[in-house]
Amino acid sequence: MSRTDTAPSRRRTALLAAGALIAATGATATAMTTTAGAAAPGCKVEYKVTNQWDAGFGANVTVTNTGDPVSSWNLEWSFAGNQRISQGWNAAVSQTGAAVSARNVSYNGTLATGGSASFGFNAAYSGTNAIPTSFKLNGITCNGATDPTDPPGPTDPPPTGGKVDNPYAGAKVYVNPEWSAKAAAEPGGSRIANQPTGVWLDRIAAIEGVNGGMGLRDHLDEALKQKGTGELAIQLVIYNLPGRDCAALASNGELGPTEIDKYKTQYIDPIAAILADPKYAGLRIVNTVEIDSLPNLVTNTTPRPTATPNCDVMKANGNYTKGVGYALNKLGAVGNVYNYVDAGHHGWLGWDDNFGASAELFKQAATAEGATVSKVHGFIVNTANYSALKEEHFTIDDSVNGVSVRQSKWVDWNRYTDELSYAQAMRAKLVSLGFDSGIGMLIDTSRNGWGGTARPTAPGAKTTVDTYVNGGKYDRRIHLGNWCNQSGAGLGERPKAAPAAGIDAYVWMKPPGESDGASKEIPNTEGKGFDRMCDPTYTGNPRNGNNLSGALADAPLSGHWFSAQFQELMKNAYPAL
Repeated sequence: MSRTDTAPSRRRTALLAAGALIAATGATATAMTTTAGAAAPGCKVEYKVTNQWDAGFGANVTVTNTGDPVSSWNLEWSFAGNQRISQGWNAAVSQTGAAVSARNVSYNGTLATGGSASFGFNAAYSGTNAIPTSFKLNGITCNGATDPTDPPGPTDPPPTGGKVDNPYAGAKVYVNPEWSAKAAAEPGGSRIANQPTGVWLDRIAAIEGVNGGMGLRDHLDEALKQKGTGELAIQLVIYNLPGRDCAALASNGELGPTEIDKYKTQYIDPIAAILADPKYAGLRIVNTVEIDSLPNLVTNTTPRPTATPNCDVMKANGNYTKGVGYALNKLGAVGNVYNYVDAGHHGWLGWDDNFGASAELFKQAATAEGATVSKVHGFIVNTANYSALKEEHFTIDDSVNGVSVRQSKWVDWNRYTDELSYAQAMRAKLVSLGFDSGIGMLIDTSRNGWGGTARPTAPGAKTTVDTYVNGGKYDRRIHLGNWCNQSGAGLGERPKAAPAAGIDAYVWMKPPGESDGASKEIPNTEGKGFDRMCDPTYTGNPRNGNNLSGALADAPLSGHWFSAQFQELMKNAYPAL
């Protein structure tokens, strides 16, 4: 991974749920009374069971205000059976006995006359799962008829049709058995060995399997077994561009800068052919497309002071843009494929000079080689990186003694302090450039937990802006530009769907325990070089402010198992294991 130059009309909802079958069974309730001089107080509620399995179900609720505008809302109902809500999203859902209360959250409290808000939840039940027939919005009763259709059962067939809004919603996510076995073999590793991680196709040979390991079809076949009768998403990393990772060395690839035709015919085309096999049509296949490629063309090319000759070559020949466009077009033509394009991270693209230019370049790639923006389902940030999900002890708008947080050495005039704010802002920018208003973001949280004893519990001292930021920041790296096997890093938020507005999922796309790069030069046949940023004795370069690298010692080649890193990540996990 390289770094940096230092200078919704449709809301995605739901959480991961085991063995879900999508359907549209539900209830609609309406009521209206008349009051002179004001809109008729009333409401309309649509309650849909969206997925159901043996002992649980998921539901989506849309409430429409038909009365006067309100600045906050509370929807109440009672279950007729023993349903017990376990998770909710886009509302603060609580339950006492059979009575349920769903209150708005910070971003959806205002309902104009005719305005709607949607939220969802997962729940357990046994016996029957009767749909509620009576609702109250801020005390106003919404009575009406119900849809008599039976809720979907675990033996019902899966739906047919186009893509779902969020491939992670209501679905299990594939657990790579090869990674899982390595994790389980580590002391304490069984605590996370069942987590879903990305399957990295980082060279042509990986399609068939390397050194007797699983190939793409093997993973897809195993995904079908894990799927059972429910829904399942499998995460693939498309990562083999010509001249790959032009500003780094540890993650260089097998293809030379000009080998775009080989990339197309020997890498992308075979992958597309396998994914298009009707055998796999019932899987939700999530592709994360070409990590770290396009941002390098913005930040590490002439006239930037961080320019490298290799990145200048890739910008001049256009093969990054062509390769990404070709991959999006070919893979996106498969009906059950969801393409997410890499969008760097806040410590790379969060500066004014980088942010807009990168978004424009993403649009250019998404319309190259026959691709269109419709082939992009979303974007992924922080892949294989360490940027904190959310810094809670300071904001970009804070100041100390009249000095803005943006002027601190750590923030260094960046517009963003963490990945969540960056991802949401990048999403808005991309929509403004013509991407679908429903695109969703993924955030890789596999190594950004920053827990353990070094995790601050309060803001830093307000002596100076630097003491304030450095004392309170969760991200404990020496510099935001440090990207290789970072000492002190921890596992972050566990994978989950729809955790925040505009975010399709938190994911572990980078499998914890797989090295970023070797600490010293190791001869190999994988095309991977030695990058001094992986050497703990390295004193740095302009891209990390000429600081120490912060890397762990004795690391193997990128992608190879690194036990010491795995143990470090578990020790410093936040939330703790």
